Amino acid sequence: MTTPVPASVEGLLLTADRLLEGELADATTAGRHRGACLALRTALELCVDRALEAAAPGLSRTTGRAKLLLLHSVAPAETARQAKALWSQLSLGCHYHLYELGPTCGQVRVWRAEVVGLVRALSH
Repeated sequence: MTTPVPASVEGLLLTADRLLEGELADATTAGRHRGACLALRTALELCVDRALEAAAPGLSRTTGRAKLLLLHSVAPAETARQAKALWSQLSLGCHYHLYELGPTCGQVRVWRAEVVGLVRALSH
């Protein structure tokens, strides 16, 4: 039995890119976009975890919403606000709603660029 490899921000960004490029032909277009949103949201969550853990060990062991609130104490207010807003958009993009269209490829690409910007901002 193999041990799972921990996810990395870079690996999750690459997975999102592969999904957006259509490399996984078995998935529908909408499914690939939702999958890319999930990979991007997970990358953002890992980055937030790292920022919180660097500021105060143990701080990252709480709920996702609490982490986004705690981010205001370790990052500039605008960065924390952007992270919360982007996390919310990605969360909506991950989930299938019968009465709504899923995210477009263009939307997901914009979100990807925002995740990359937040990863850079939170890494400093």
